[in-house]
Amino acid sequence: MYTSINMMKMSMNIMMMKKLKEILYFPAPININTMWNFGSILGVCLMIQIISGLFLSMHYTGHIMNAFSSVIHIMHDVNNGWLMRLIHMNGASFFFFFMFLHIGRGLYFSSYYLKVTWLSGSLIFVLTMATAFLGYVLPWGQMSYWGATVITNLVSAVPVIGNDLVIWLWGGFSINNATLNRFYTLHFIMPFVVLVLVLIHLVSLHATGSNNPLGLNSNMYKISFHIYFTIKDIQGFLMVLVSLMFMCCLYPYILGDPENFNMANSMVTPIHIQPEWYFLFAYAILRSIPNKLGGVIALMMSVMIIMILPFYDYNMIQGSGFNPLNQIMFWIFVNSVILLTWIGMKPIEYPYVMIGQMLTVLYFLYYLSIPMINMVWMMILSLMK
Repeated sequence: MYTSINMMKMSMNIMMMKKLKEILYFPAPININTMWNFGSILGVCLMIQIISGLFLSMHYTGHIMNAFSSVIHIMHDVNNGWLMRLIHMNGASFFFFFMFLHIGRGLYFSSYYLKVTWLSGSLIFVLTMATAFLGYVLPWGQMSYWGATVITNLVSAVPVIGNDLVIWLWGGFSINNATLNRFYTLHFIMPFVVLVLVLIHLVSLHATGSNNPLGLNSNMYKISFHIYFTIKDIQGFLMVLVSLMFMCCLYPYILGDPENFNMANSMVTPIHIQPEWYFLFAYAILRSIPNKLGGVIALMMSVMIIMILPFYDYNMIQGSGFNPLNQIMFWIFVNSVILLTWIGMKPIEYPYVMIGQMLTVLYFLYYLSIPMINMVWMMILSLMK
């Protein structure tokens, strides 16, 4: 019996070592640069968020009467609780910063040709945004409460059953203890769902291989991932950890909202309600549409439109390195996202609404114009032969 158990353990160890070698010695294109580090950095950020979140969940109380005071308890009374909370709070901003860079790199170099990898990554992005929203509600400050009120009320835009859906989501006729408990449970579970999707993302990437800056077939020009690229990844990890600790120790609340230092009060509405910075571009798109249902559809499309890219763009040359028209549109798109983020912080008044509407058009125009731009560029290349 003991011999069979030992044999099973030995076979499992051999399988694990084999899989580890496959990951470490995975053939990677020789010309990938530091922009291909963002994926591994996101993996580190995800683990930081999960580990710090587990520690915080041990001391957090999911009740509307105690949630705010439990956060204060974590900050003041729990050993190194202040550090865990600040790492978790600012780690979310780091996570989204590198996620936007990762998506931007994928758009620029046409990584959406790897369909399964791109679609799984897009789903990770959507679920991460949902997880971050749920987590923002948990401290039960003023901005947490009113942010939850505004965003959950958007569900009422659904025709016929909208109001019933909102009541079902709240667990009552207003945001209450049932709502907070549901959000807490979902916020705890969803990172593990994201973790499963990350594994699918990695498996599909290893099955197809990475693309490269030139957008050409690199099967003849590949080298082992370890040790050439693991060193670059470790440098990225250290940069993120040092930057995160620097921010947590010196500027911990630079990205926070002062209103969230006040306990949630349903009788006092903040003058200006706005979400975290990584939601602002979508929030600005929502506000730029004068119709409620239209705004909700635009909001959802602003996040999910990246999922349509693998299905309609066909180009012999991947990436924008040799496509100046695509480069121009890409940088217009990047600037429109940055300006939409800025507009999202501004009050809903002239000229911010008008600017937001113009930027919204530019935002969606980029995604819709990619096939046309590539077609025009291929025609130009064929005429130059």
